[in-house]
Amino acid sequence: MTTMTIALEIQIEELRAELRNADPAERRQIEAELEIALAEKLTIALAEQEGTIDAAPPF
Repeated sequence: MTTMTIALEIQIEELRAELRNADPAERRQIEAELEIALAEKLTIALAEQEGTIDAAPPF
């Protein structure tokens, strides 16, 4: 797992935690941010499978 995917996983978990405690006005914004983060995660996973990005850490 790359640093980018780890950071994305952390962001997704934070958004899910925020969503659990959100009031209705905040809920829509957090849901939208969560959808974007999940789409980014899927995009990265597909790129790693296709070999279009390197999944290995840069060191």
